[in-house]
Amino acid sequence: MSALLENIEIDTAPNPTVAIIWMHGLGADGNDFVPLVRELDLSACPAIRFIFPHAQTMPVTVNGGYVMRSWYDIVGTDIAKREDEAGLRKSQLQVEALIAREKTRGIPAGRIILAGFSQGCAMALQTGLRHPETLAGLLCLSGYVPLSSKVAQERTPASLETPIFMAHGSADPVIPRARALDSRDLLESLGYQIEWHEYPMQHSLCAEEIDDISTWLGRVLAR
Repeated sequence: MSALLENIEIDTAPNPTVAIIWMHGLGADGNDFVPLVRELDLSACPAIRFIFPHAQTMPVTVNGGYVMRSWYDIVGTDIAKREDEAGLRKSQLQVEALIAREKTRGIPAGRIILAGFSQGCAMALQTGLRHPETLAGLLCLSGYVPLSSKVAQERTPASLETPIFMAHGSADPVIPRARALDSRDLLESLGYQIEWHEYPMQHSLCAEEIDDISTWLGRVLAR
């Protein structure tokens, strides 16, 4: 088994009973969403361990082969046409290893949330839909379902019970809104319960979205 991905951990209080594994976007690293912990209203939540892993570095084709942190290669600007299936599946195993570690530390799958932005959102869906147990939730920001043609046969029955929060900017130039809507519609057609939010922004986060995430976290963690 390969070494666990390097990561940043933040506990909101001692002895956390919930883990949120939060994946960054292309070219960023785990530090990217650390400041968000302070911005979220977690008053309705139990103690949480936030885990912000760093993706490994690789040459990214769409950026001229420049080496950067990336969960998988982006072959071209049309992300739906040619996908790096091998890279997606390799990173999926790395995220699964982080889930397994939390379970050994006493946090069951039903108290683990996978979260991610952009490429990290794709990884949350790639992993969460195929996980053999029901997770506490999937928090999917400004991304899409990768390998969408394979989801119907690869998703697990347990994942159908996992609540999914999806949010997207209506003016996103990186992941087109239409791709996100296609992902939402695919998941709904397969029976997933999606909470969909759209904001007048580009490829980013906004204050209203942070409020909505806080509300959703309080609700799913109270279950």
